[in-house]
Formats: sequence, C-alpha cells, structure tokens
Amino acid sequence: MTAQALILDFGGVVSRTLFETHDLTEAALGLPTGSLTWQGPFAPDSDTPWRAMQADEMTERNYWGQRTREVGQLVGEDWTEMSQFVRAARGADPDAVIRPEFRACIAACKGADIRLAILSNELDLFYGADFREKLPFLKDFEVIVDATYTGILKPDARAYEAVLEELALPASACVFVDDQLRNIKGADAIGLPRVHFDVTSPATSYQEALGLLGLPERTTT
Repeated sequence: MTAQALILDFGGVVSRTLFETHDLTEAALGLPTGSLTWQGPFAPDSDTPWRAMQADEMTERNYWGQRTREVGQLVGEDWTEMSQFVRAARGADPDAVIRPEFRACIAACKGADIRLAILSNELDLFYGADFREKLPFLKDFEVIVDATYTGILKPDARAYEAVLEELALPASACVFVDDQLRNIKGADAIGLPRVHFDVTSPATSYQEALGLLGLPERTTT
C-alpha cells in the first residue's frame, strides 16, 4: 500500500537532543562552558546511565529524571520534573533547537499531501503544554498522541494502534520514525514500516523516511 502518513517521535527526531545543545543549555542556565559532560548516544562509553537505559535496565523517563536532578543541583534548584529542566534550558526559544532536516522533510510531505502525526511518550511531560504554542508548525500535524495523557508508552502496541486509529489508516499506509530501538521493535511487532532515526546522522534518517514515503530527496533549508 502506498504510504499516506508520516508518524514522528518528537524529542531527538523533531528537536535536537539535549546532548547536542549543551552549549545552549549552559548559556541559558548561566553555567560555565563544559559543565555538562554527559553525551548519551554521542559518547555512550562515558555515559553509564545511558547504557543502562539502552539495555532496558532503566526507563527513558528515569534517565532524564536523573539528569534533571543533576542539572538542578548545578544551578541550586530542586528540580523533580523534566519540564522544569527543559523550560529553563529551552523555554525562551524552543524553535532554535528544531532540526532543519525535519523542516525540509515536512515541506516535502505537505507538498505531496502526506498526512502528519506525532507519537510521543512524553511531549508535554518533558516540555510543558504551553511549549506547543511556541512551535507553529505543530498545527500541520492533524494527530498528536502523547502518553503524558494516555499513559500508554511505546513500545506497547496500543500506543501505535491509538495513532493509527486517529488517522483511520492501517499500519501499512504509514511510516514511523523514532530514535529509540525499543520503540522501533514495537513498530515491527505490529507491521508498521519504520525508520530507526540516527541522531548522529539526522539527514540520512530523514532521507530514508522520504524514500519509504515515495518522495524525492530534499536538502535542508
């Protein structure tokens, strides 16, 4: 079946990861350059909690909970919610951390009448509900399924089924993009065509998604 919709994870896929924006975070929080050293997928050997998360020894939420507390301590705050960290680090200009490759891909999809959806485990939990108002492009997404509210986390099959139900499309008519392997395995389990997004090579991953959608390659803008 011809692909009719693109379903994206948000953090890491649409937005640059917090690993990639340590310089912006340090500037926003008034921290000395080099204060934040954890690098996740960019230097996994030096990030023990990241490796534990990848091995399913801790959840993604627990990983970011740990980092939130650590950064809070650096700035003298008792942060317990990821949204506190993200608001302080990115709240002034969240648009600055949106991937240009994402913008190019969305332009291609809109030009080809490909429908757009987001399937996130923690969009509003991590970013805060008012974050969406600062990102006008989200109006192009007709479906946003966020486990902040549903309580159903990827890779639970019900998470994927929820977004497919709202789109009123079968899995075979969609392409799903996510940076976490466990979520890719969840997509595979229900026969949902997918791209395992490589945060170290976003352009390559978006080109792969465009290929599955039957669209020509696009350069970033």
